[in-house]
Amino acid sequence: MNDFSTDWLDLREAADARARNGDVANAVSARLGLRDELSVLDLGAGTGANLRATAQLLPSRQVWTLVDRDTVLLEAARTKLVRWADSHTTDGDALELEKSGRKIRVVFRSADLARDTKALIDEGAGLVTASAFFDLTSENYIRDLSKAVVATKAAFYTTLTYNGLQKWTPHRPADNQMTAAFQRHQMKDKGFGPAAGPLAASHLVDQFRINGYLALSGESPWRLERGDRMLIEELIRGHAVAITEEGGVDEKTVVAWVNVPRSAAFVGHIDVFAAPQ
Repeated sequence: MNDFSTDWLDLREAADARARNGDVANAVSARLGLRDELSVLDLGAGTGANLRATAQLLPSRQVWTLVDRDTVLLEAARTKLVRWADSHTTDGDALELEKSGRKIRVVFRSADLARDTKALIDEGAGLVTASAFFDLTSENYIRDLSKAVVATKAAFYTTLTYNGLQKWTPHRPADNQMTAAFQRHQMKDKGFGPAAGPLAASHLVDQFRINGYLALSGESPWRLERGDRMLIEELIRGHAVAITEEGGVDEKTVVAWVNVPRSAAFVGHIDVFAAPQ
C-alpha cells in the first residue's frame, strides 16, 4: 500500500476526521459559513475525504473543484461522493449533490500541482484547501502558493499537515532512531523540490502572515488506539519501507522494530486557516 492508494486513503479517513482541530474548524465556519455560496479549490483531493469533512463548515451552496494528478483517485472520489450524498444528479462530468441540506456541485480536474497550482488558484476560488498535502511540498512551493492565494483574496484552510511528532505504545529503544530516519526520508523531493516535511505548517503560517493575512493554527494529532489496529500496522509498515529506502538503520533493527505489537500511536499534525484581515 502506498501513500496515495485508495486503500490507504480509506484506512486513514476516519482517523483524519477525528483529529481535525475544532477551534480552527470553528474559525473557518465563522468566517465562511454564512455566505450565500462559496467556490472551493481542493488541492491533492484524492478520494474526496476533505470535501466530506469540510462541507459541513461551509454555506448551503458550494462549488468544489477537486484536483489530483491521479485519475484513478478522482474516479474513486466520484463513487464515494455519490454514496455519501443524500441524493445526486449528474451534469456532464460534474456531480450535483445534496447532503444535510447543502447543495454541492463537484467538478473533477486532473492536473500536475507542481506546475499548475498558481493557474488553478488564479481562477478565483473563494477558498483554497487541502488535507495531508503540504508536508510533501517544498518551502518554495508554499511561498508561491501563499502569494497566489493572497493575490486573489481567497481564504485558505489545510488540515492534517504532518509535524514530525510520533509516540508509539509500547515504546522501544529504537523508536527515536526510526523516527529520525523517517524524518530524513520525509524531507526528500516528492515532486515539488526538497520537501518541507515537519516544517510545512510553520512555513504556511509564516508566509501568510508575511503577506498580510491573519493565520490561525492548531494541533490535529492522530491518537490511535486498539480499534485503529489496521491503521497502526500500516503506519509501521510504511515507516519501515521509507526507512529502508533512506538507509542508515541496519536491517536487523528495522525488522525487530516492525515486529513489536503496538497497542497505540500518536502522530502529530497541524491544521491552518488563513484569511484576509
